[in-house]
Amino acid sequence: MSKLPEDHKFLDLSDYGRPIARLIANALKSTAVTPIHVTFGFLISGVIAIWCMYYGYYWYAALFFILKSILDAADGELARLKDTPSYTGRYFDSVSDIVLNILIFLVLWRITNTDFALTLLAFLGLQLQGTLYNYYYVILRNKFHGDVTSRIFESGTPVAMVGEHQRNVNILFWWYKILYGSFDLIIYKLDAEAANGRRLPNWLMTAVSTFGLGFQLLIISVMLVLGWVNYIIPFFIIYSIFIFLFIAIRRSL
Repeated sequence: MSKLPEDHKFLDLSDYGRPIARLIANALKSTAVTPIHVTFGFLISGVIAIWCMYYGYYWYAALFFILKSILDAADGELARLKDTPSYTGRYFDSVSDIVLNILIFLVLWRITNTDFALTLLAFLGLQLQGTLYNYYYVILRNKFHGDVTSRIFESGTPVAMVGEHQRNVNILFWWYKILYGSFDLIIYKLDAEAANGRRLPNWLMTAVSTFGLGFQLLIISVMLVLGWVNYIIPFFIIYSIFIFLFIAIRRSL
């Protein structure tokens, strides 16, 4: 199943794990395993990858980062197969992602002896890249009746869906706003009219999908196994320049 109707799909370079994720979701659809369980799985996989990265087991780190990306797609697939969308799952997924990203850059800071200010700059760049991708993707999904557990403007705590508890939604939404609120606000200020503009073309969405977390982890994995660990932080600082390029292109359409 897809987050978008068939005629509005684009080549999502960050979503390379989707085919395997569908197989996992189909294998679990008749079991007691829930999407939240799968999200816990990707959180554990990410922690293992970070541990491997810290101790220099870069091939294993890459393997678990890729597994994390696959499971990150599988939780949503399972939710759609079981028809159990939830804000709990949506916010738990996002909070887990940013916690892992923080740990990744803390480890990179330690193992590369990079200046902390540059490490922080790279982390902020990576988060803003991902936020722009998510912003455009959610706009597309809302316009064309795709998956709607993600909202264009996360301005207030949503009402819990059937099968989830409002208290859980409240807590996770609070954490989401603490961790992501500033990034959402910056991207919105940079391109406030995106939701009111023309349809985002598929070629642009494919280009922006290189900002998706799956593709970011793939880049980190490739650089690790190639022995380029010292270049990961500089790469994400430089690649953040494309945020302004993609926004300029979107505005020109």
